[in-house]
Amino acid sequence: MSKPEPSLFDQIDDDAEAAADARADADIAAGRTISHEAMKRWLLSWGTPDESPAPKCGE
Repeated sequence: MSKPEPSLFDQIDDDAEAAADARADADIAAGRTISHEAMKRWLLSWGTPDESPAPKCGE
């Protein structure tokens, strides 16, 4: 029997998690984010005749 795939909540690699957190912090510091408001507008447009394109960083 093969080993089950780890779940989202399994601790796999603390160093990899720290590196991912550092990359995320760098993205935030550089302004590479999308605002909640921009995401909400986009999601609310889904399935409508005026569906919006996906928001871009900085919106």
